Formats: sequence, C-alpha cells, structure tokens
Amino acid sequence: QVQLVESGGGLVQAGGSLRVSCAASGRTSRTYDMGWYRQAPGKEREFVAAINWSGGRTNYADSVKGRFTISRDNAKRTVYLQMNSLKPEDAAVYYCNAHPSGRSRWWEAESNDYWGQGTQVTVSS
Repeated sequence: QVQLVESGGGLVQAGGSLRVSCAASGRTSRTYDMGWYRQAPGKEREFVAAINWSGGRTNYADSVKGRFTISRDNAKRTVYLQMNSLKPEDAAVYYCNAHPSGRSRWWEAESNDYWGQGTQVTVSS
C-alpha cells in the first residue's frame, strides 16, 4: 500500500503562483510513476501532469504547458507541482496519483491506482 498526502493548496490571485506537494509513504520498494489530476465542480477529473519514476520524463496537459512544472525528490518521496501564471480556470481540487512503473502509456492513471485526498486550489480573478 502507498499513502499519498497532498498539501500546499490555497487561494491565489490570477497571475500568481502556487506550489502543491504530494508526500508518499508506505510500500515504496517498487518504482512509481506519479502525476497530478484536477477536478473542478461539475467536471470530470482531468490529467494535469505526470513524471516518471526517475524524473527523467514528464508530460503535461496542453492547457498547462509552459505554466506548470512537475518535479520529484525521491529521497523525500515527494512530488511537486509548481503552478505559475494561474488562471481562474485552473481552480479545482488537485489530486496526486501514483502507479507502478512499466505502463506503455506511462503517464496515464487508472481508477485503481493510488490517489491522495486532494488539495483545493482557488484562483480569484
């Protein structure tokens, strides 16, 4: 079992920056690719960004490319999402995802993966 705990959400003005973190604990003997998803009220959960187990590969949704940066510190078992130039449409609950490495589409999450409880990001216009 892997437990994921997000932190760092909050309220920020449009154009501002925020960094959310996801700390992993539990069974970490395997390698895990990790990612961030978000869900706004009345919308489906959507992919935001992913990073492979080594940190050598990243993938981003088109809507956040150039503004968001995903990174990880394996020594701290933590994944970060740096969000710059935030827009009101970025407001959502942000969820951390972890899944075992080895998928052909390595960035894609599945429903039975490990998920955090979410952290709220609110962007005021």
